[in-house]
Amino acid sequence: MTNFLSVKDKVVIVTGAADGLGQAIAKCYGENGMKVIVSDINVEKGTQTELEIKELGGEVRFFPADVSDEAQVKKLINFAMDTYGRLDGIVNNAGISADNRPMHEYSLAEYERLMSINLKGVFLGMKYGIEAILKSKSPSGFVLNIASMAGIEGNSAMGAYVGSKHGAVGFTKTAALDYAKYNITVNAICPGTFRTSIWGDASEEVIQQYANVFSPNGRLGDSKEVGYLALFLASDLARYINGAVIPIDAGSGAGKITPVTWEHPEILE
Repeated sequence: MTNFLSVKDKVVIVTGAADGLGQAIAKCYGENGMKVIVSDINVEKGTQTELEIKELGGEVRFFPADVSDEAQVKKLINFAMDTYGRLDGIVNNAGISADNRPMHEYSLAEYERLMSINLKGVFLGMKYGIEAILKSKSPSGFVLNIASMAGIEGNSAMGAYVGSKHGAVGFTKTAALDYAKYNITVNAICPGTFRTSIWGDASEEVIQQYANVFSPNGRLGDSKEVGYLALFLASDLARYINGAVIPIDAGSGAGKITPVTWEHPEILE
């Protein structure tokens, strides 16, 4: 019988794990026996996530870090190594968005702030995370970069964000080739539109309107669905998946939908 027992006791860092998709991944890992280091700049929410994973029976530590700061990333990696004596994986999830505007209207400060987290943060997490995985001689090391469908497709008025996510995808493909022979897989997950706290106090009506526009199946993704994919990619069931850029978007990136009237709609009755 196929199961996820192979992830048990693997040590993993998840950045940006205080909320949203990062939190969902961290919880899924903790529930399945992984030793999770939750990291985020938000200490209050990060500590709450740590508590929630403990309540699920998971082994977890919270360590605050700004992924755009090299010294803090080093401290995060060292914390994992000092706590558990090894590192098997890192999930580079921390990221921010920017206001939608045409390229010429971005300020350099906006661009640099976004790139410092979305791209430099991924680079630093990969650089120091992979060094630690190599030193640990992990037999099944893994790196996951949480990109976006914006890492696969263009999107008007989102130039800086799209550029950062395309960069993360490029890092993923190159590192997959660099470290394959050292038993480290490197993959990217590219989420579409998900139901997270980014929606704030938006009404169900508004959320459903967006779902109808952005999702072929008419609903937003559940963050747990990204967690399950991340769990599979961390397991020994996925050791031959390397350098993959995996959409999780209900098919929104597969192409355009052409409205048609079925000749035999009664099949649904």
